[in-house]
Amino acid sequence: MIKKEKVKYILQELELLYPNPPVPLDHKDPYTLLIAVLLSAQCTDARVNLVTPLLFGKADNPWDMVKLSVSDIESIVRPCGLGPAKSKNIHRLSELLIERYAGVVPDSLEQLEALPGVGHKTASVVMIQAFQVPAFPVDTHIHRMLFRWGLSNGKSVEQTERDAKRLFPESTWIKLHLQIIFYAREYSPARGATPDRDFITMQVSGKIKSLKA
Repeated sequence: MIKKEKVKYILQELELLYPNPPVPLDHKDPYTLLIAVLLSAQCTDARVNLVTPLLFGKADNPWDMVKLSVSDIESIVRPCGLGPAKSKNIHRLSELLIERYAGVVPDSLEQLEALPGVGHKTASVVMIQAFQVPAFPVDTHIHRMLFRWGLSNGKSVEQTERDAKRLFPESTWIKLHLQIIFYAREYSPARGATPDRDFITMQVSGKIKSLKA
């Protein structure tokens, strides 16, 4: 199956499976989304969603967040892992949002990436989910699936992002990155994927030899 046919088939099947994929991280506005995505680094979405109600109950905006000490924040976010770094970044980026943007989360990828603890993937997620600006954040699930589907070589997430943007129409990006994540979790996990379960990979490759990726 050539790449053009693969892309068409993948889009068709994912749309049937997940016509309206929900945003996995609970949030109410760009700021709470930004904090939730930052906390999700090396942590499951489910755990983040257990932690954020307590954090946002105390501070769901930059002005209230900077009133908390870094140690106060860390005591809440510790279950998400990397507590010292994440708490410092949350406090400092809240200060910068107030200083630079009157407390408003900027809708610019470059400005987001300049905030502490906000890398390219985090900024891309915020651009898509908070501002509906097409981007293609690549997490471990998307990186894995594009390699298994023979659409990228798996050498780096940067290459995977370039390939995804080249192959898939920009009009699909906002929904597609969530659809791929949900498919990967449900049908093609990093460990334990089977040919009878991972039907998209079977269809686009004819076999599932790359499941060790």
